[in-house]
Amino acid sequence: MRLRTRFEDQYFRRNNFICWLAVRMKLFLHNILTSRVLKSVKVGYPLKLKANTLKVSTVDYDPASVARLIPKVEWSVVKSVADEIGEEYIPCLPEEVPVNYSENEEFLKLAHRALLEVDVMEGVLVCPETGREFTISNGIPNMLVNEGE
Repeated sequence: MRLRTRFEDQYFRRNNFICWLAVRMKLFLHNILTSRVLKSVKVGYPLKLKANTLKVSTVDYDPASVARLIPKVEWSVVKSVADEIGEEYIPCLPEEVPVNYSENEEFLKLAHRALLEVDVMEGVLVCPETGREFTISNGIPNMLVNEGE
């Protein structure tokens, strides 16, 4: 059996990371979605999340990957959605990202749990400007719009 080179291992980990992100509606995905495709919408962010069914999945913890995600998310949105979901799924998150977050193991583990391990299996995303609902079914958000919207 041939061992993977360091380059192949990094490539596999990065692509595997991207693949499982796309499989389910995670809070990281919620944080980057917008309803700006609707004609009457100017911002369309953040979408309100109404989760009916949640599932916690185990995802390998990689502090470097989580640290790279933090600048890409709007932390106040992550915090508000986590508060709505409840501490049963996501432990209490800090109000703001710590200054030294990349070295703060406790924070990175909380962020990992919030952004990557909680799957919204069934629910609805609601546009903040129009109230248009986008369904989430089997963990997949349907963001398609009709021709006239």
